[in-house]
Amino acid sequence: MGRAITGADNPIVLYVSGGNTQVIAYSQQTYRIFGETLDIAIGNCLDRFARVLKLPNDPSPGYNIEQYAKRGSKYIELPYTVKGMDVSFSGILSFIEQLAKTKADQYTPEDLCYSLQETMFAMLVEITERAMAHIGSTEVLVVGGVGCNVRLQEMMGQMAIERNGKVFATDMRYCIDNGIMIAQAGALAFARGFTTPVHDSWITQRFRTDQVHVEWRT
Repeated sequence: MGRAITGADNPIVLYVSGGNTQVIAYSQQTYRIFGETLDIAIGNCLDRFARVLKLPNDPSPGYNIEQYAKRGSKYIELPYTVKGMDVSFSGILSFIEQLAKTKADQYTPEDLCYSLQETMFAMLVEITERAMAHIGSTEVLVVGGVGCNVRLQEMMGQMAIERNGKVFATDMRYCIDNGIMIAQAGALAFARGFTTPVHDSWITQRFRTDQVHVEWRT
């Protein structure tokens, strides 16, 4: 869906949502994983911290953290955990939760949200840039619910410009979970003659990205 909407050709893909954090790229009918979270997904981290701050769920916890972050100005140093091509968010979440609970008189919610975003997004930019260098790509496509975040798009865009590249992203209509993604995949598969009878269909909740055979793409 991201490629169809943005016109990206064969980009490095940053896949960031409540359930996934992966840097992937397509090769030989499979999306290969270059790096991923070692524990919780970035969207899960943002949602959990929103609950600590008692931010509303309308329209989403991540969106409300983004709005708070826009009003923040004081950067607070937080744990930065990049291990090779992988990232970890559980440590930064535990650390910032403690700050919010025990030092609320020293740090505003806005500055906490700003610092959390800046730190985690910098981690994602680092591993995405490394993947771009590895395969020689000049394109980055940001997908998933967290991909709606304008600040993430800005940081990724700045990195891409410095590499003479370009970042591609979509808005909330195509980033968040919805049926149009499933419909697009189904339409592409059907156009290539790939069908699955209903009685042979099932849901694999923890299907890894690199376990999916992309039958409809050469």
